[in-house]
Amino acid sequence: MDNWNVLAAQTSSQAIGRDETVVKTRLTIEKLPDKVLLHIFSYLSHREICRLARICRRWRKIAYDTRLWKNVSLRPEVSGLHVGSLEMLLSLISVRFGPTLRYIELPIELITHTVLHELSAKCPNLTHMLLDFSTAMQLHDFSEMQAFPTKLRYMCICLSEVIFMEGFMRKIYNFINGLEVLHLVGTYEKCEEEEEEIYEVINVHKLKSATPNLRVINLYGINFIDDSHIDAFSSNCIQLECLAVNFCNKVTGSTLKTLVQRSKRLTCLLMNGTSLKSEFVMQVEWDKCALQELDITATDLTTECLVDMLTRIPSLKFLSAGQINGFNDTVLKQWMEQGNTRSLSSLDLDSSDNITDEGMLKFLQRHGHQLSACCLSGMPHITDQLWMSILPMLGNCKIIVMGTAEKLGVNIHVDQLMDTIATNCGNLERLELRWDPDNLRFSDKSQKAIDILRVKCLKLRCMVLSDGRYYETVKANFERADRTTVVRTTTCCRVSPYHLLRNYNDLIFN
Repeated sequence: MDNWNVLAAQTSSQAIGRDETVVKTRLTIEKLPDKVLLHIFSYLSHREICRLARICRRWRKIAYDTRLWKNVSLRPEVSGLHVGSLEMLLSLISVRFGPTLRYIELPIELITHTVLHELSAKCPNLTHMLLDFSTAMQLHDFSEMQAFPTKLRYMCICLSEVIFMEGFMRKIYNFINGLEVLHLVGTYEKCEEEEEEIYEVINVHKLKSATPNLRVINLYGINFIDDSHIDAFSSNCIQLECLAVNFCNKVTGSTLKTLVQRSKRLTCLLMNGTSLKSEFVMQVEWDKCALQELDITATDLTTECLVDMLTRIPSLKFLSAGQINGFNDTVLKQWMEQGNTRSLSSLDLDSSDNITDEGMLKFLQRHGHQLSACCLSGMPHITDQLWMSILPMLGNCKIIVMGTAEKLGVNIHVDQLMDTIATNCGNLERLELRWDPDNLRFSDKSQKAIDILRVKCLKLRCMVLSDGRYYETVKANFERADRTTVVRTTTCCRVSPYHLLRNYNDLIFN
């Protein structure tokens, strides 16, 4: 018995000793090694890193490590970083950025020949560049520019409405023949209703000759882009896989036939908000194309044209065809009977008021199981009752958008809807409910339905709701579970099936 007491005493004394050792050796952030701090800093924005650099000399040294400055935006409205002078920027390029820099965004005041020379000399691994001329009233003098980064694979140019770019572009043509992704961003979002004189501020015909290796071309909201520019790119870019001309309202489709004939690798064609004409679209040899992804949202194509096109495309995976009056039950029926819908994985029919409940239900009964995205928003007649019939067919969906912002004469019983989503859509990643908050009806037991959704849909990254009482309820529920970034409001966020596009990462621009 005495031996057991001795052993017990020794064991307790050892445990106390270990506890004291743990207390003495408890780590604080100051005792973390530099490589751990560097890893922690890598999750912060550059603005936060600059603030931490004021803490102490050690943190300053880590904050200025070039490995934290691979992707840099110097546009204050985007990153919060403001460089006060060109001299400061030139110093940053040589000291802080150096060979590790891969991506940089420059505002108009920092786009000078000295800055571009320095980037060319000190940043040999720079492959992505964004040049923002959108607010320019006058360009810097580039007559002395002799060098430019030569390894660029991605370039985004934000155009000005009134500044002609040829003086700058002429100097860089010889350096950009390795480009694979090109973004030209127009001023569509800044346009006023009054028609003003339109200037062709960049010479697309010369640009296409300097960029023969383009895979992805995004011409966004440029008011002077027309079919001749599409024809120009297709004549020289034999590697073209993705062409986006969203919100270029002068595009009518007159050169689509030539584009499809020349671009054998073209798999993605995005023409949202263009002025497509049915007679031009029907001339295209759709049955001989490799097209898999198509966006014709907000165009005036006729029912006859839509049937002709959809029944001839051999393996369409992604279709966005919302806000088209001609898209109705006839189109869906003919597409099912005569076309190839077996490959379809994403369907967006936003605001297609001429599709009936019955027509939509028949289509989804046959193809709902294969969809990864289903967006049926903006249709007042598709209410929660129809959605509860549809959701069991959407078991593989990752993206769902439902509801309309206009006020309805009926109420949406959101608790039952949430329960149905949680039961049937375990793979859901993005969800948006656009119904007006005044139309949403929920009970005191709605927390249970939200809990079930949160527990069963573990992959849910984004849930967008109209701002109101129900939004606050759902947001609070997710925040209590430490999922603070999931629930968002429609005023600052929208869900889109574009995430499923094969070239989505290349199509992103700020």
